[in-house]
Amino acid sequence: MKEISAIKPLRIASVKAHVYRAPIDEPIQTSFGTMLDRPALVVRIEDVEGVVGWGEVWCNFPSVGAEHRARVLESVVSPILLEREWTSPTEAFATLSKRLHILGIQSGEPGTIAQIIAGTDIALWDIASKKLGQPLWQVFGGTPLIQTYASGLSPNNPEKLVKQKWAEGYRAFKLKVGFGTQKDVRNLKTLRALLGPDTPIMIDANQAWSVTSALEHILDLREFNPFWIEEPIAADQPIGNWIELATRVSIPLAAGENMRGHSQFNEAIDSGAFAVLQPDIGKWGGFSGCIELAKRITSKGILFCPHWLGGGIGLLASMHLKAAIGGDGFVEVDANPNPLRELLANPYPLLQNGSITLSDQPGLGIEPNLQALQAFQVPH
Repeated sequence: MKEISAIKPLRIASVKAHVYRAPIDEPIQTSFGTMLDRPALVVRIEDVEGVVGWGEVWCNFPSVGAEHRARVLESVVSPILLEREWTSPTEAFATLSKRLHILGIQSGEPGTIAQIIAGTDIALWDIASKKLGQPLWQVFGGTPLIQTYASGLSPNNPEKLVKQKWAEGYRAFKLKVGFGTQKDVRNLKTLRALLGPDTPIMIDANQAWSVTSALEHILDLREFNPFWIEEPIAADQPIGNWIELATRVSIPLAAGENMRGHSQFNEAIDSGAFAVLQPDIGKWGGFSGCIELAKRITSKGILFCPHWLGGGIGLLASMHLKAAIGGDGFVEVDANPNPLRELLANPYPLLQNGSITLSDQPGLGIEPNLQALQAFQVPH
């Protein structure tokens, strides 16, 4: 990473939230709920020199989550950012995290506040790297090439979407499970027959099972050689339960999208239970938290694969995060149709044979298509 002295101080002139909702033809199913549209909460920050940075806050659940987080951003986070000059995005991240810690406890919404701070941090780093005239992956000392996988394959006829995504250039895929053994086995059998024995197929249970039922279900699925099994049990299960599961199953365990804070991630890293860790840059940490976290993950021989399921700004931020760290692992790209992905990540990077090479444009290297996005903007 560049020395802090190389980062020019930031004086913020405005902080604005934009909420978008894109209708979808087929709801996206998980074991715990269904998405009936595709939301995105975009953070637009402009400094006093007119440099604009873009960020995105995770907001998929509950169904009113985007609007609520937008109000919290503008009423709670924005006034703090406007108070004074910041020596770096990392200083702003640390200050926001400290000053809003008790509010998160009192309101019962530490996750909501962490998500807003994370999206804000992305936008601040976009500004900072534009001022340096460098892409974010370069600011953090990385290289632009990353590997991807297509995620979000629903339990209903996933082979149709896999065929489409293979034609687009994806070479690894993630299937949602937790919909009953018969359906899960049938889907995995179909995908393995379609893709052959060597194509990575990840599976995601979205916290569907208890430890006991997870052991039973994973035994039923292991013959299809999943690359990993993601969140087979609740993310807040005691670490001992994760360790027990890891010692009793042969499929590598993955988690991290629902972890928050250095202490929780450190416990996961030190436990030895996880072969893959997946922090979500728009849920906790932004770049300020996740860069150092990702270094710790990879230093322990754990696969670092950022989680993302949202619009295009958060996706590009995840790509820059992975490119900054390098090494083996994948960036998650939602396989389902979502105009907020391409319109927010404009221009959208080219995929070739499972890989993406990020541009050398400063910051995130994108400029949202605001005119086309107007059709999806909703009040908050």
